[in-house]
Amino acid sequence: DANTGYETVKNGARMKMYEGYPYLYMQFSKKVEFVSRPDWYHDIEYIDEMHRGYDFKEDLLVPGYFEVNLKKGEVLIFSASTMEINPDSLKEKFTSIQSTRVARDNFKDCLTNAAQQFFVRKGDKLEIIAGYPWFGSWGRDTFISLPGLTLALDEPKKCKEVLDTMVKTERDGLFPNCGTNKEPVFNSVDAPMWFFSAIQKYCNATGKRAEVWKNYGPTMKKILYTFKNGTHFNIKMHDNGLVWAGHEGKALSWMDAVINGEAVTPRIGYTVEINALWFSAVSFALSLAQEFKDKEFVKDWKDIPELTQKSFLDTFWDESRNYLADYVNGDYKDWSVRPNMMLAVAVDMSPVSREIKKAVLDVVERELLTPRGLRTLSPKNPVYKGIYEGNQDERDKAYHQGTVWPWLLESFCKTYLEIHKRSGISMVENLIQGFEPAIMEQGIGSISEIYDGDPPFKARGAISQAWSVSALLSIIKQIDNFNEQNS
Repeated sequence: DANTGYETVKNGARMKMYEGYPYLYMQFSKKVEFVSRPDWYHDIEYIDEMHRGYDFKEDLLVPGYFEVNLKKGEVLIFSASTMEINPDSLKEKFTSIQSTRVARDNFKDCLTNAAQQFFVRKGDKLEIIAGYPWFGSWGRDTFISLPGLTLALDEPKKCKEVLDTMVKTERDGLFPNCGTNKEPVFNSVDAPMWFFSAIQKYCNATGKRAEVWKNYGPTMKKILYTFKNGTHFNIKMHDNGLVWAGHEGKALSWMDAVINGEAVTPRIGYTVEINALWFSAVSFALSLAQEFKDKEFVKDWKDIPELTQKSFLDTFWDESRNYLADYVNGDYKDWSVRPNMMLAVAVDMSPVSREIKKAVLDVVERELLTPRGLRTLSPKNPVYKGIYEGNQDERDKAYHQGTVWPWLLESFCKTYLEIHKRSGISMVENLIQGFEPAIMEQGIGSISEIYDGDPPFKARGAISQAWSVSALLSIIKQIDNFNEQNS
């Protein structure tokens, strides 16, 4: 049924392989001739797809080729689009785009260049693609990666554009986890909390507290009241000031792998990082409300932080173990050593003391730290999986059961510098410098989504991930700020 025909357009050709498809326009910056030689390549095999348990054979149509005369040193610019363009403008457009891109001639510039690639403008919307090649825009990933992709590069305006885009997507106190604009999925309890974290970092970077309260205050208050009163997936603040969340068959935290309708790491109940983010969110909103005389909000929330902080310590901290529980549901406490407690102690307004931060840092460094990020589970745990491979189910079983995630390094390095101060700089710098070979390992010039938990920590997953790149840029910014403050 494939249409192997073509039509000539200015400096190129257009073709439509199947009915219902848009035309593919292929045009050049100078006159060319298209030579039609349609031919099929049968059963092309994709080895990586085969290893991942997917369909891995495909027939490919090669419609022909272009011929053009070029002088030595002449530049030829090619455009592929679903819309016809004026090829006379190609050189100007290409030069304009090229001038905005950072040259990839050193490690940081490679990260900066990669950061630019995650932003997609759709009309008046500016969104962040979570990763390439298969991710779209994810709410949680957007808020986690946003500060590193913008503020760490001194681009607060771009940060605000994304925040303004995302605010419009809020519904019932939640942000879309993933999905299309028409049918988004809202199964993320932590995306709203990471929204507060991004807002707070934007506020700290710009000092625009009045603007933040005016523009985002209504959304912030709506989220907090919705969580307090209860929303979807049993998300609700209990009388102890902690947020409870969970639904059978759902995974509402960032550890979101589900196999045959069952969450691999369900974490139903009180989760450690979400409640630390909750404490920080309430404390931050309350500080703005007090500053800008929102008396009703202050009256409703002034006693919550103290209550939440006390309950947090009573619920998650164990002095004999010297670290925080991962989640608590009724009488059950999960003491698996996971990086979520690292996220909890690293939030901007953490509910724990410096001593607890140090204790958590020590256990995380001892059991979870690798040259490529933090493991999602300690190798001492019997369900630990150190290699991420196999079909979809096999990979999902390893996704948060030992697999390494670079984005978690940001919280580790932030806390490491806070605890060790100047003596910790060399350790953090070595971690960052150790990533330089990684940009040639999978996605050239970028950082992968995940890595194996076992040596040699092979790159896996998406070849370029927004929050992986963001984390490294944020850490570099932390080092620069620390050196400036202590010079």
